[in-house]
Amino acid sequence: MRLRVEFTTEPFDLDEPPAHALAVREVVQSADLDTVDVGPFGNTAEGGADAVLSAVDALLRRALDTGATRVSLQVNVVEGEA
Repeated sequence: MRLRVEFTTEPFDLDEPPAHALAVREVVQSADLDTVDVGPFGNTAEGGADAVLSAVDALLRRALDTGATRVSLQVNVVEGEA
């Protein structure tokens, strides 16, 4: 099964990325994922179920450890690839 996760961390800072945003970007960029798209207002990553779920666990822990007060995420099964 393939999954896609979309996530954001808060609080936002429009002048420079906060520590929690940088930390979770590092987590997903170093994870064993097929695609990672990092943006200023949200991030998307895709891969096998085990890799995505492991990355979600790591990014939640890292975000909270580095000052995030909220993490919003959505996980979807990628259509046509069950």
